[in-house]
Amino acid sequence: MAKLYFRYGAMNSGKSTSLLQAAFNYEERGQRILLAKPGVDTKGESSIVSRLGLSREVDFTVAPEENLREKFQEAAAGDDPNALVTHVDAPPVACLLVDEAQFFTREQVNDLLRIAVLDDVPVLAYGIRTDFRTQAFPGSARLMELAHSLEELKTICRCGRKAMFNTRRVGDAVVFDGDQVAIDGEDVWYESLCAACYLELSGGKLD
Repeated sequence: MAKLYFRYGAMNSGKSTSLLQAAFNYEERGQRILLAKPGVDTKGESSIVSRLGLSREVDFTVAPEENLREKFQEAAAGDDPNALVTHVDAPPVACLLVDEAQFFTREQVNDLLRIAVLDDVPVLAYGIRTDFRTQAFPGSARLMELAHSLEELKTICRCGRKAMFNTRRVGDAVVFDGDQVAIDGEDVWYESLCAACYLELSGGKLD
């Protein structure tokens, strides 16, 4: 039976880079993979973008109201007219890799488990665990509950300690209020901090 893997870490921990490396490793061995990401992740539009400058088009995106398993099965069969990448006479899928998995709904994460167990296709899901208020994303919380394997990808804080939390900045200002989802871009950016530095910035407050 295939398994569902959740590889998580703070911002700048190399999640997208690790995903693209895993995709390369499969394909180097002649295996077919599918790449997907949530439609709400508008960074890079329909591509997975690593902070190292690597990027790659996904095979399909999934909107919050869509059935993830159905989208996967259509793309796997090569007969999805809306697929971003099409495959003629598609061979079996050796692995499904998903980026920014925290943005999936709980039911879509349930579909990731169904793909692994019922469709017998390994699923490698990459994402962050908590938002800028230290609260778990619904998708990440569900992955923590369901995944066969959990792996933390580590990065460091500005002080050199292990970073755990993601602080949101608008310009130079650190903010602790706002919508859970705000995509990294020109106006909004994130910094990974250890617990001590996070608490120093927040005045000791945790939401």
